[in-house]
Amino acid sequence: MRETDEAIYSRFLESRDEDDLRALLERHGERLTLFLYGMVRDMDDAEELMIDAFAQAAAGAGYSGRSSFKTWLFAIGKNLARRHLRRARRFAGPNTPESGTAQTPETDLLKRERDRQLYRAMHNLNDDYRQILMLLYFEEMSHDEARQVMGKSIRQVYHLADRARAALKKELERMGFDDARQG
Repeated sequence: MRETDEAIYSRFLESRDEDDLRALLERHGERLTLFLYGMVRDMDDAEELMIDAFAQAAAGAGYSGRSSFKTWLFAIGKNLARRHLRRARRFAGPNTPESGTAQTPETDLLKRERDRQLYRAMHNLNDDYRQILMLLYFEEMSHDEARQVMGKSIRQVYHLADRARAALKKELERMGFDDARQG
């Protein structure tokens, strides 16, 4: 049986064995990077933020055990990405073109054409819609876990998920996918 993230993290905090941290990184590093990429739209920044999130976790950044390790780690990443975006806006100025408009490495990470098209459509959604869809469907988090990561009420998460699915369906249809199914 596979050992839980929480058990591995607890052991890491006690022994500081890098193999334990590496195991968590292997389980969640790529997915956290893709989640962060959805927020910052720059793969290099997303990778740095993922490393920063794991560094905070390695420092024992206050994991309480009230949520899963993965939920807690993604919340750290989300907060780091928000801080990164605030700093970037402060230094970029109001008329700077937004990054992420050029062809990016995310296409190398997604194996099938359908996934690439879906991911591309998601980039045209607003940040909250993209985040909720990433958490619920790509990260397979529950609505309650997504609520914890996003800092919203459970009712807000359900409404946001419904609106995000509808917006994604509309975007896929705009891109030429006539059979975009909601659900």
